[in-house]
Amino acid sequence: MAENPDHHRIAVHLDEFLEKREMTLVELSSRVGLTVANLSILKNGHAKAIRFSTLTAICDALNCTPSDLLSLRK
Repeated sequence: MAENPDHHRIAVHLDEFLEKREMTLVELSSRVGLTVANLSILKNGHAKAIRFSTLTAICDALNCTPSDLLSLRK
């Protein structure tokens, strides 16, 4: 049986960082130049890909690293 190509084990921790930084998704959206809808897709773990430039902008805005935002679930 083939694995569902949409299934992945990457966990996105954007919610935790927004809460720690007391920042809304709307504020992050304006800082990184992405729509709230696209950030919401990422935040909810439904993104199929992320550009390095986008990841860099998010990390810069939240003062974190990619490994802070993303982890691999078992």
